[in-house]
Amino acid sequence: MITLEPGDKAPNFSVHDQAGNKHQLEDYKGKKLVIFFYPKANTPGCTAEACNLRDHWRNFQDNNFEILGVSADSPRKQQNFKEKHDLPFPLIADESKEMIEAFGVWGPKKFMGKEYEGILRTTFIIDEEGKIEEIIKKVKTKTHAEQIL
Repeated sequence: MITLEPGDKAPNFSVHDQAGNKHQLEDYKGKKLVIFFYPKANTPGCTAEACNLRDHWRNFQDNNFEILGVSADSPRKQQNFKEKHDLPFPLIADESKEMIEAFGVWGPKKFMGKEYEGILRTTFIIDEEGKIEEIIKKVKTKTHAEQIL
């Protein structure tokens, strides 16, 4: 359950991406950081969201933004997702859910009448000092870059 608010310091994290590279909050000091949490690599909504961000990558870079995608998928699944869709940003393979839980995006979901626990599709925009600037809970997967920019 998301308890973080805009203005809060973003949770510290130390996680690895699809290629085994380590990422920590402090690595992004001085840049704006978009962290988008998505339920599962290569599913229709997650693909639409990631590809929309990819298609606006230049705009993000021009505005001093870095992007991290995060799901609980394995490094191999994340690597396949990244390669298949030519994604220019790292995808965090948070199998332990350390980062997912720190940001409070693990919780109850409903799909086709069934309730289950999973990742709540959420995006955090973090400023150059590591503070949460905005939290987008109602992500529009096909126009997500416009929501952020």
